[in-house]
Amino acid sequence: MEYIYGALLLHSAGKEITEDNVKKVLDGAGVKADSARIKALIASLEGVNIEEAVSTSIVAPVAAPAAAGGTSDAEPGEADKAAKKDKKKEKKKEEENVSEEEAAAGLGALFG
Repeated sequence: MEYIYGALLLHSAGKEITEDNVKKVLDGAGVKADSARIKALIASLEGVNIEEAVSTSIVAPVAAPAAAGGTSDAEPGEADKAAKKDKKKEKKKEEENVSEEEAAAGLGALFG
């Protein structure tokens, strides 16, 4: 992910996304850069409109906080555990509903 973040940082700064520039960003962040991964990133970004990819990427909705002061017979903490389980189930269900085409149209297209 650091490689993609580096490329996005360069893009947002208006700099050209090149192997040297990505390596400089990673080095500056204290990440040991792998030249093969950088080359693969640069190759996968060739012909990609980053602005369009970011704007059309699939974003997971933020879950609403659980209601406080419920009249549950459960012990303290049990409601939190149940809420976490429900959130996990909802997230998994949402992930299953995303088609492969939609995922490829998003940032996943950066990986080739």
